[in-house]
Amino acid sequence: MPNTRSAAKRVRQNEKRRLRNRMHKGRARSFVKKALKLIDQGNLEAAEDMVHQAISALDRAWERGVLHKNTVARKKSRLMKRLNEAKRSSEA
Repeated sequence: MPNTRSAAKRVRQNEKRRLRNRMHKGRARSFVKKALKLIDQGNLEAAEDMVHQAISALDRAWERGVLHKNTVARKKSRLMKRLNEAKRSSEA
């Protein structure tokens, strides 16, 4: 239990922020997961669209301060790498 009024306010603020951060992080994670699933299934057209949505969600999480910019860059890079490898293997 907080001992002061200001500490109680910080508890309330932190809870609001935690829920907001969780929403943005979960949204990004969901899009990434869906994109990877589509890539693994070989549905590349739908996967490409989902990858763009995932990148958008990751960028939004970075803008909101939920994820670090290097984390977002790493996740986007790995996602594009998987998509491009899948495209290359389907062409061959």
